Amino acid sequence: MTRGLAALALLALTLAPTAAWAASTFYGITVHVSANNIKVENPKTKQTLSFEILPKFDQVFSGDGKTTYQMKDIKAGRYVGVIYDQKALGIRHADKIYLLNNANERISSQ
Repeated sequence: MTRGLAALALLALTLAPTAAWAASTFYGITVHVSANNIKVENPKTKQTLSFEILPKFDQVFSGDGKTTYQMKDIKAGRYVGVIYDQKALGIRHADKIYLLNNANERISSQ
């Protein structure tokens, strides 16, 4: 019986929707920034998400993706777009951060 449950659990993980593993984008205003964390609030929905930042993170770009920035350029109150996933142990972490000009701007396709 235990083997059957283990096999069923393994099958469920194998067949799990890939959307759960795919990268997502969250837009909002930066509430908090530290060396290993960024917290962003969507002003329309009032949803706040926190993202882990890996050491030596260097994926900060302008909205059009043509200019790179350093983490020190991200300040509280700045509108950002965060591309993130939860692959590493289910922890939400930023893959890329885009510094945007205003709440109507979206990350351009590259």
